Amino acid sequence: MKQKPNNGLATGQGFATISCNPADFDAQQILMSFAPGMKKQFETVALVGLYADSRVAEPMRLISAHLLANGIDAIAETTNAAALSIRAVDSDALTDEADLIIAVGGDGTMLHAAALTKTADVPLLGVNRGRLGFLTDVSPDQMLESLDQIFNGNYAEEARLRLTAKILRENNVVSAELALNDIVLQRRDTGRILDFETRIADRYVNTHMADGLIVATPTGSTAYALSCGGPIIEPHLEAVVVVPICPHTLSDRPIVIPASQHIEVTLLQRDDTKAEVSVDGHAIGDFQPGDRLQIAAANNPVKLIHPPGYDYYEILRSKLHWGRDSRIRNSGNNNA
Repeated sequence: MKQKPNNGLATGQGFATISCNPADFDAQQILMSFAPGMKKQFETVALVGLYADSRVAEPMRLISAHLLANGIDAIAETTNAAALSIRAVDSDALTDEADLIIAVGGDGTMLHAAALTKTADVPLLGVNRGRLGFLTDVSPDQMLESLDQIFNGNYAEEARLRLTAKILRENNVVSAELALNDIVLQRRDTGRILDFETRIADRYVNTHMADGLIVATPTGSTAYALSCGGPIIEPHLEAVVVVPICPHTLSDRPIVIPASQHIEVTLLQRDDTKAEVSVDGHAIGDFQPGDRLQIAAANNPVKLIHPPGYDYYEILRSKLHWGRDSRIRNSGNNNA
C-alpha cells in the first residue's frame, strides 16, 4: 500500500536520532540492519534515467520488465514510460505515487531523483551507468539479483543530510532550493575573482578573495569540494565542509562545521563583479553585490536504499583507486 509522504508527521520526523557513545556500537552493523516487509512497502516503483543514452536504456528495459513480471506497478515520466511501455506519470507527481525511485545512470541522475522527492519521504536506489557512481552503488550485472533481495526485505536504509540554500536581496528571498551534494558560489562571465564575507552561527569568519565557495554535505564531500582540497566526510556525520575555490591566499583553508550551524555569505562590491549560485550543479540565480546566501541543514534528509553487502569504504577504495599502483592502473595491464 502506498505510504503518503511523512505519514502524517511533521517534515523530518520520519527519522530517529540516537545519542550514545560511539564506542558502544558498530556503525556499519547499524547501517546494515535489514528492514522487513519490502513487498508490502514498495508496490509502485518509479524509474528515472536518461533513456536516450544507450548505456541507460537497456538496464531500464530489464528493470521495468522484471518489476512487471513480479507484479510491481512500474511508472516513469512520460517520455521514458512510452519507451518502456509502463504507466506514465508527470514528474511532479512521481513521488505522490511511488514507494521507491530507482535511478539508472550516474550520480547526476541520482541528484535529479533526489530533487524530485522535495519533502516526500520516498527512498532512492541507484543503478550505476555513469563514471564514478558514489551514489549509484548497484552494478548493472547485479541489479536484478539486488532487486530480488530488496523485494524480499533484505536491504539497508540510511538518511543523507540535505541543505537549504536561499538567496536574499534586500531581505527578500529571490531563490530557494534543496541540495544533496553542494551549494556553490562562483564567478560568472568574468576573469576577476570575487570578494565575499562568510559568517557561521552569526559569527564573522573571514573576508575571502577567491573564485568562489563550496558548502558541501558529507555526500557532496567526494564531489567538487574534494577536487578543491576538501576532506572526505563519512556520510553519517552531521557536518558540512566549507571550501574556498582557488583562494588568493593559501592560508584560506577548508573548514568542517556542525550541520546545525547556519552559514551566511555576502558578496562584496568589486569592479565587474558577476557571480551566481548553483545547487547540485544547477544554477539557481545571479548573486549580486549586497546579496546574502543563507545555508542551513534541511529538515528532510534523503533516504537511500542499499542492497546487502553495501560498504562505503569499499566504494571509496574502488572509485578513488586506493591501494592500487597508478602505473598498473594507467597501463591497463599487470606487467607495467
